[in-house]
Amino acid sequence: MNLPKRVEIMESGPRDGIQNEKTFIPTEQKLQLIHALGETGIKRMEATSFVSPKHVPQMADADVVYRNIDQKPDLQYLVLIPNKRGFELAREAGAKNLALVAGASETFNMKNVRMSVEESLHQLSLVVEEAKSEDMFVRFSIATSFHCPYEGIVAEETTLNMVKTLETLEVDEIVLCDTIGRANPHQVYQLFSKTLDLGTKAKVTAHFHDTYGFSKANSLAALQAGITSFDTAIGGLGGCPFAPGAAGNDSTEDFVFMLNEMGIETGIDFEKLMDCVILVKEMTERRLTGHLQQVRGGSLKQRV
Repeated sequence: MNLPKRVEIMESGPRDGIQNEKTFIPTEQKLQLIHALGETGIKRMEATSFVSPKHVPQMADADVVYRNIDQKPDLQYLVLIPNKRGFELAREAGAKNLALVAGASETFNMKNVRMSVEESLHQLSLVVEEAKSEDMFVRFSIATSFHCPYEGIVAEETTLNMVKTLETLEVDEIVLCDTIGRANPHQVYQLFSKTLDLGTKAKVTAHFHDTYGFSKANSLAALQAGITSFDTAIGGLGGCPFAPGAAGNDSTEDFVFMLNEMGIETGIDFEKLMDCVILVKEMTERRLTGHLQQVRGGSLKQRV
């Protein structure tokens, strides 16, 4: 197997993980989770998102959350912004690391941000230009890189053309997202291999959901293609408000466990990560999909 010696993990739980929760999670609990995750050795996380509270009520406290994070100097805290207004709010809060997103699928993008893909890329290109002029880090996710819940399979060329466009914008990171968890390992290997063949200066990251139980197989395919950066969410939390049927993200603890078993380094303290699962279980009514917390069962509670 062609596998890397080390993998970097972006923890998406505090943002992508909880954005779809129906019951509002108190700000104090969000901060508790963020700080606990920061003690695990994780070096990157999506902390919150500056989106319309009308469309994503769970993120209504984004400004308060971000301003009250006791930020560790060696940890990158990113915030999602959907548009220029979100950028302005994030900047006012002091954010320096931005996460932007646009869909490869026209229908998904229209339902997500009520703009065509071309309109999204034009508006967000202006945000990228301004952010880079202020020396901000810009990460850009391509939602529905593989499949769209409305249009079906997304052509490889469509996603690759978006990658090329983002490279011209000089973003720092490009994320290919299996937003509805419908990709298979063959698709994943092919698309990531072709993306890396483009020789982008931007870091290329994989983002998988586990709707059909393929997230680990897809992660392995991405690893073999040469990807060393992955998005995951503690407890397997997640889902997209604009992608019907999308299940949670690939579970951070399960992915770290798998990598550990394969001798691939992450720099993450697994037991501290499992302590974070306890926090997640207490702050959400959702049944967590991570396998490790099911295997350990009651022993999770005993560690409190």
